[in-house]
Amino acid sequence: MTAERHLDRLRPAAARLARFTGRTLRGEWHAIVVDPVRQLARRGLSGLLLAFVAAFGVIFFHDIAQHPTGAMWVTRLGGVKADLPLWLSLLRTPVSLYVPALDLPVWAGITQLFLAFALAELTLGRSRTLAIAYATTLAGTLVARLMIAIGPGWSGLGLPAACGQVLDTGPSAAVVGLFTYLSVIRRAPVVFTLTGGSMVWESIAVPNLAGREHLIAVGSAVVLGLLHGRRARLRALGRSLLPTRAPGPSPTAPKASPVLPVTASATVPAPASPHPTSGRTPMTSLER
Repeated sequence: MTAERHLDRLRPAAARLARFTGRTLRGEWHAIVVDPVRQLARRGLSGLLLAFVAAFGVIFFHDIAQHPTGAMWVTRLGGVKADLPLWLSLLRTPVSLYVPALDLPVWAGITQLFLAFALAELTLGRSRTLAIAYATTLAGTLVARLMIAIGPGWSGLGLPAACGQVLDTGPSAAVVGLFTYLSVIRRAPVVFTLTGGSMVWESIAVPNLAGREHLIAVGSAVVLGLLHGRRARLRALGRSLLPTRAPGPSPTAPKASPVLPVTASATVPAPASPHPTSGRTPMTSLER
């Protein structure tokens, strides 16, 4: 009887959990897959422009890097290292998105790259997709430089100086950032767990520079996703924090002319001068 009572108590909880899981998976399927497919049917292949460019860019730089001269030019155009000057790293970062990473297979990551850019472009548009991909990659690059500058220690936050000579390229941070951003704004916990959770496991299993940058990309994408749709509120908050100035007089307002006091002499007319013939009576012909 005791076991049966426990089963009777667990059945409603299991049923609620199953219904919640079903609703979550169904909503996530529509938000992540169905809606982008509808956009693709409406826009055609033009909605996958960024995905094709990213995939062919990685393939192009991979083929060029197979030759010594091509590898030299690929490094000069998109090779990012932490020991480079900051301005040079910023200049090479956009190209480094298409330069394959050294420790990752190229062809295995092409599918993830194409899928991430395709879903993001169909959901967010081209400009926002590029902004999120570049922002998450740049955040990983800059914070990695800060960790190397801190040095080993700091409860595992810092990195040794030898990491500054590691070639920091590849679109993996952008891919992770795009998937994380989509999962946040679309309320997709399964996709978030698969992307963010895998990056956490990677950073624990292999504590290298790439794992740290992936974690930073996930964190920056989460922050950007939470700020999504709050532009008007942020503008209002920024305006409220700015100091307000008291309104001054309008420069175009006409100035009032001063009123002069009116004296009595100004209103009394001057006496008329007497005419030379006034006071004389006209003469008759006999008097003349």
